[in-house]
Amino acid sequence: MRRFTVAAVIVLGLALALAVAGAAIAKPGGPPGQEKKTTTKIQLLTVSDWHGQLTPVNVFGVGDIGGAAFLKTYFDEARAANPNTLTFMAGDSIGATPPISSFFEDEPAIEAMNMMGVTADTFGNHNFDRGVAHLQGMIDLAEFDFIASNLANLEDNLTGVETLKIYDVGGVKVGVVGIVNEEAPTLVTPGALGTLEITDSIAAANRGAIAAKKAGADVVVVLTHKGVRGLNPDGSAFGEVIDLANGVAGGQIDVIVGDHTDFQYSAVHQDRILVVENRSKGLTFAKIELEVDSKGKVVSRSAEFVTPTNAGVTPDPEIQAFIDDLNAELAPILGTVIGSSTKTILRADQCGRADGRLCESLVGNVVTDAMRATYGTDFAITNSGGLRAALTCPDAGASGFCPAPGPTPPFPITRGAVLGVLPFGNQSTTTTVTGVELKAFLENGVSSMPGANGRFPQVSGLCFTYDVNLAPGSRVTSVVEQAADGTCTTTAVDLTAVSSHSLTINDFMAAGGDGYPNVIAKSTTRGLMDQDVADYIMASSPLSPVVSAFPNGRINCTSSGAAVCPTLTPSP
Repeated sequence: MRRFTVAAVIVLGLALALAVAGAAIAKPGGPPGQEKKTTTKIQLLTVSDWHGQLTPVNVFGVGDIGGAAFLKTYFDEARAANPNTLTFMAGDSIGATPPISSFFEDEPAIEAMNMMGVTADTFGNHNFDRGVAHLQGMIDLAEFDFIASNLANLEDNLTGVETLKIYDVGGVKVGVVGIVNEEAPTLVTPGALGTLEITDSIAAANRGAIAAKKAGADVVVVLTHKGVRGLNPDGSAFGEVIDLANGVAGGQIDVIVGDHTDFQYSAVHQDRILVVENRSKGLTFAKIELEVDSKGKVVSRSAEFVTPTNAGVTPDPEIQAFIDDLNAELAPILGTVIGSSTKTILRADQCGRADGRLCESLVGNVVTDAMRATYGTDFAITNSGGLRAALTCPDAGASGFCPAPGPTPPFPITRGAVLGVLPFGNQSTTTTVTGVELKAFLENGVSSMPGANGRFPQVSGLCFTYDVNLAPGSRVTSVVEQAADGTCTTTAVDLTAVSSHSLTINDFMAAGGDGYPNVIAKSTTRGLMDQDVADYIMASSPLSPVVSAFPNGRINCTSSGAAVCPTLTPSP
């Protein structure tokens, strides 16, 4: 920037000031010789854990929220207010998607992201649900960048993936690093990552930030499929994204965009790094504003969360027409009503956790009852992370291809709603386990408590009690049989090594997914889980599932120390 000076000769006693020839005139606003700084404001729009939610999500008391066509309208308004905008997601934009996307192998999710104007994304565990060959097809279809900076053997498995990307926005160079969550291999079917190996995230983020700076980046953004797990008693947050933010070297990274845990969070770490995570499925998105001075330094940072309600908003016509065509194609198949229930069957559990990962849930009970009844086994267990939606209409919403909602029961269940609950194409498997192995399944299921985790078990045929204050692996204190009417008996399940029990689980768990014992070698693969559940619903409707409060439920928490059990909400 040019510097201006004033030179003048003032002669005392004279009314005339003689200007020095050739002197420049000073700019107003500062003392002579001082440079006036200018700044550039750039905007980052971020969505976390989108899971191909093309259609709006209906939230009780609020109305419809999100959906690709409405998000695009909100994005366009934000971009009009500041054209210096980049739009990011942080993994799991595909995988565990509603039927409108999963039925077409998630091509609609990628096409919608193209139309929404996404700039870049990274990978989460669900990106690998269908394996690397399918993921390659998604990369090829995308008109945006995929960035992954902590994958070894990348070129042997995937092409078209950037390890670092620099964007020039409004004259500010933004370097973007992508970090895949290290636990991803345990959350997908073994072999789904090919020969990819996920390297240490902190080391990779540091390397990427340094490389970005050397390449001329003014700002460094990390997109990571890591999230906030909860809040400590003092109000501070904990979780993998917090560990990353506190563990990276200071002075290099400006923003970390989190994902994976459906947690809204915004805070500055290490006096510099703005960490932001949104609610999943587009229930919120963030508008991050960075003000960058002429030397490329971020002088201010802020984040605003937006709830993209649909009321009064015009959806993007191109995306809406695309969604309408998909719905018209699927409605005759997935809109078929296959049964009903006397009460609503939600994904949320009896502790009020929306994703059902803390306590017994109605949808968990229905699914595991269906698994056990179909194959006549003693017990059934499924991981809560595999249950993705409400089962009954109208709560299953557009994703469930629900008919016009009625105000009173019975509540209809459609074929699309079943697929919404079970979108992964998992198969049921049956096996025989010892009492020791059965206990190991239950121990693994509650090992992360009181933190919510997808491995949390839903069960049928048994009731068990665990002590949340005991060490993981030694928490299960009681396992009893379940009576035919679903109540818990006083008959203890034999948990010794010489006992034998038949068990139905999903193929993901059987292969060691979510940390469960790997029993795939001795398991028999059966039918598709969604078909098993659909057949059960057709045979058993109207359903009248129940959950019971501690200590008489299928899953009961106690505490012998400082750790606190989840708080129960009124039973549905």
